[in-house]
Amino acid sequence: MSNLREIGDRDSWRCWLCDEPVDPDMSVNDPRGPSVDALSTAKKSKGRAVQERLAHRGCNTKKGAIKPVVPWPDELFVVDPAPIVGVVEQLSRKGGRVAVARCPGRRDAEAAGEWLLDRLSRLAPELTLDTRIDSGGGGFLLVLETR
Repeated sequence: MSNLREIGDRDSWRCWLCDEPVDPDMSVNDPRGPSVDALSTAKKSKGRAVQERLAHRGCNTKKGAIKPVVPWPDELFVVDPAPIVGVVEQLSRKGGRVAVARCPGRRDAEAAGEWLLDRLSRLAPELTLDTRIDSGGGGFLLVLETR
C-alpha cells in the first residue's frame, strides 16, 4: 500500500472519480478529504498489483466495492453514452476502437470528444487516444481509438 501523499502528488490532487480537486490538508475523515481507492474492477485482476488512485473520502465511500462510474457531464448532448471505466478497461487490454456515444450534431460530437480526451488524460494517462466522428443515420457517432 502506498503513501497518501505520494498518490496525491502522482494524481495532481484530483479525485479520479469526480475529477474535482482534493485538498491535501483536509481531514481524511471529511467527505471532501483525501483517500486512496484501490481500483480493481476486472475479475481477471486477481494476483496482479492493484492500482491505487486518489479519491475524495465521500466519492470513495459512495462507490463502495462496486465497479466505479465516471459520469458524462450533463451539459454534453450525448445519447447512449458508453460506461467510461469499461471503455478504458477494454482499450487498455485490447487496443482498437470503441463507439462511445451518439450525438445529434457534429458540434455536440466534437464537444463530447474534446471533453472525453481531456478527462481520459487524467483517468488513464498511460493510454494514447484519439477520437473520430462518423456521420450516418441522421446523427454522429463518437468513436474512441488507441494510437
